[in-house]
Amino acid sequence: MKIAAAPLTAVLFWLAFPGGGGLWPLLFVVLVPFLVVIAGEVTLRQAGIFGLFTGLFHFSALLYWIVTVLGYYGGLPLYLSVPAFVLLALYMSVYLGIFAMVSRLLIVRLPLLLALWLVPAAWVALDWCRSFLFSGFPWMDPGYGLAKVPWLLQSADLWGHYGLSYVLVLVNTLVALLAMAGAQTRERFALIVPVILLCGGVALYSMVRWQQIEHQVRMGTTVRVGVVQGNIAQDQKWSPGLQEKTMADYIGQSQGLIERNRPDLLIWPETALPFYPPGHPLLYSVRDLAGQGDVALLTGAPWVEQRRQDAQKRTERVQGEGDSLGWSGVERGRDDGKGAKDERERQELHYFNSALLFDTQGRIVDGYSKSHLVPFGEYVPLKKMLPFLAPVVEAVGDFSPGVISHTLDCRNARIGVLICFESIFPEIARKWVGVNANLLVNLTNDAWYGRSSAPYHSLAMTVLRGVETRRFVVRAANTGFSGVIDPLGRVRMVSPLFEPWAEVAEVVLMEEKSAFVRWGYLFSPLCLGGVIISLVWIVLRNPCPRRLS
Repeated sequence: MKIAAAPLTAVLFWLAFPGGGGLWPLLFVVLVPFLVVIAGEVTLRQAGIFGLFTGLFHFSALLYWIVTVLGYYGGLPLYLSVPAFVLLALYMSVYLGIFAMVSRLLIVRLPLLLALWLVPAAWVALDWCRSFLFSGFPWMDPGYGLAKVPWLLQSADLWGHYGLSYVLVLVNTLVALLAMAGAQTRERFALIVPVILLCGGVALYSMVRWQQIEHQVRMGTTVRVGVVQGNIAQDQKWSPGLQEKTMADYIGQSQGLIERNRPDLLIWPETALPFYPPGHPLLYSVRDLAGQGDVALLTGAPWVEQRRQDAQKRTERVQGEGDSLGWSGVERGRDDGKGAKDERERQELHYFNSALLFDTQGRIVDGYSKSHLVPFGEYVPLKKMLPFLAPVVEAVGDFSPGVISHTLDCRNARIGVLICFESIFPEIARKWVGVNANLLVNLTNDAWYGRSSAPYHSLAMTVLRGVETRRFVVRAANTGFSGVIDPLGRVRMVSPLFEPWAEVAEVVLMEEKSAFVRWGYLFSPLCLGGVIISLVWIVLRNPCPRRLS
């Protein structure tokens, strides 16, 4: 019976999350079977094993698309892609195993009222650690499951999506403790009342902030943004013979938007330009589009530099028509996408996954290179220390990270760019707003995920970036989901998956820095500190365990 709680927990999560069942109310009870088991007649070691076992079910169901990404689209053979998926699921499960052990200690060694508040703190602390350890992979924490219910998201501008996860796990813990026989009537009352007060306070705050943000949106300065979803098949995207057709598709859709709606800014997805721009003949058609349409263009593109340069030098604007391709100090015409001519030059080149900003004259005036690269997708960790990873390096590629130093400015918009899965990291969006971004743009290529649950997860996580920072988020994805998310977390416009799509929307340029941007991001490390202090107290005092069932 206890073993059945592991797959049951995984099934409940799948039913609750977008891309699965989407039954978000289940999030308030999804962990109850799990918590009842670890607080029952099990040892600390058994709790850890049970947590690991549950994690394998949960993360296998959550991340099954990794095999498609690495194998079908990434070109890795099954003997590499399947073990990589299993190792990732196992690594993610370790956090749930640790959570099970820590929660067991807290519940049986501390007063229930204290354990009630520390168990969700342990969950948040471990989710936060997972966001940066070993490069970080914070995929679909519980709070993201509320993404389709904007009225439940508003407190995220205080404590981030981690705060939403905290409340969800708190309610789960309360239900689990009430289901056990150890708590008496008076103790049950002491457990219930504070949780009700917290939830009531969160609801009241959400109502007040909803009205405030709606007022700011009505009064704010706007910019007309056009989003183009090219729907280019991933296995055709980099084919040299199809580059011209790809550009013709994007330019054709964009010209239609310009003629109908006259946007101030066009946005194309990640690597919409399937070539290295410096010196490439297809770049001139992009310049002509911007110049003739009198519209700025922000597009994803690969980029290459002769050497690393500091952030200031890399963003210098090179003056003159003949030098208009000189963003980042690249030597013009040095690389046409075919690579360097000799081994020495190849070793000096640095490749980037970038976003380029064209002005209304068709000149590249600014850009940003992705600062958080995908391990085993855009670079291979420890490749010099682990020579047996050479086949993976050849299949994956080797990109260099950029830095967040300044916004990309277009008219009144100060744009912060989130490339690909950078949208799942709240810290990156927070950094952009910290350098005064008043609009966030997510350029991504979710074609890698195929028709899986991953595009739904990616959109859900992007929704929370808008609420946390109180910014409009414009999302341009190669195959979807593209669209516009407002600062209240409402998806105002969204594309279908795997269809060409182009629309224009008025977005508001928001200026206020939320509490989360200023200090609320400290909530998760504070949770970690509180849990560590409690565990140290347990070790030093070693109180006798309590029987709860």
